[in-house]
Amino acid sequence: MPSDATVDAVVLGAGIVGISVAVHLQKRGRSTVLVDRRGAAEETSYGNAGLVQREGVYPYGFPHDFGALFRYSFNRTIDAYYHPSAIPRLAPFLWKYWHYSRPRRHARIARTYARLIEHCLEEHRALMREAGAENLARPTGWMKVFRTARERDKRFAEAERWKQEFGLNYRTLDAAALQAEEPHLAPVLCGALHWVDPLAVIDPQGLALAYLALFERLGGRFVQGNAASLEEGWKVRTVDGFVQARDVVVALGPWANVVTRRLGYDLPLAVKRGYHMHYRAAGRAVLNHPVLDHERGYFLAPMSRGIRLTTGAEFALRDAIRTPVQLGRAEPIARNLFPLAERLDNEPWMGSRPCTPDMMPVIGPAPRHKNLWFAFGHAHHGLTLGPVTGRMVAEMVCGERPFIEPTAFRADRF
Repeated sequence: MPSDATVDAVVLGAGIVGISVAVHLQKRGRSTVLVDRRGAAEETSYGNAGLVQREGVYPYGFPHDFGALFRYSFNRTIDAYYHPSAIPRLAPFLWKYWHYSRPRRHARIARTYARLIEHCLEEHRALMREAGAENLARPTGWMKVFRTARERDKRFAEAERWKQEFGLNYRTLDAAALQAEEPHLAPVLCGALHWVDPLAVIDPQGLALAYLALFERLGGRFVQGNAASLEEGWKVRTVDGFVQARDVVVALGPWANVVTRRLGYDLPLAVKRGYHMHYRAAGRAVLNHPVLDHERGYFLAPMSRGIRLTTGAEFALRDAIRTPVQLGRAEPIARNLFPLAERLDNEPWMGSRPCTPDMMPVIGPAPRHKNLWFAFGHAHHGLTLGPVTGRMVAEMVCGERPFIEPTAFRADRF
């Protein structure tokens, strides 16, 4: 690419969302440059549970039952942890998050959010076929396993309600059926809820890189650059010189406010941090499905790199020191549930999920700048919704009618 190039579009951020936007723009004949300060999919899109969550119609809310809040107040759980020093700065976000998570409001949000989720499988499968990456996803679904009959029966009833309202598919397994399907899980479980529709991605970064390779085959360019250098008139500095474009898409995930604040937007964006570690399965043990230990709050997923143990949400400032205490708490419990051998990573990986208080992403035009577009805030569902968002944004940029009505996801809703 020559120095000081001019193209149709620049996409800032080469995670799964930014890559998907870039692919869909390039497919529509828009010359597109994808810009990131690092390599592609090396931040949030590198480490996750690897699920394309067709069942994820209810975005993860703030708990409202007293028992959960009481447990979290001690800051000793696996599924949630917080930095006490960060709470004063996070308090306005957490208050809004709690407010939007109230049951009736959460249910209304789910009905809107489901419009995105219902397309996640078809949009991923379309890109997988074009990218030749179908081998990176398995149609196994995933399992939520239970230690108590009370939680099992509660979640079974919830799943039936969701099936009736949203058309989701699931199976219920008692202890014997679960042991038959996952014989290497310890016999301490009383059943499982098997969501059968989701795809299990065995290498999330590998999938993002396959989509990137598709983008480049279509004629797109990926270059390193500094998103913070963006100037109005839509010019950004890269290692190959300045790139100027008619349209610019901000798909920077947890770093979106690096750009949006400079342009005068005060969007309520925070992060939930998470950690993972890979392990070798001991002996000949096999994990056939991704598994959530529901009452303990950690996730085990069979990946190409080994068994990935992922933690819940850490509420902290984005750039604060890493504190993988949840991983330390989860590891001995996970070892008792499934025979994990040695760690395969030198240190725990940490990523930041970009979150809004109403749990819905920001997708669409910037309210006060022409040809500036937003695509961030996907929280736990960045992998799930990357191709859906990519298609929506590309359609809007190109003046097409978006295949999903985008009004509810616009930045000016705040």
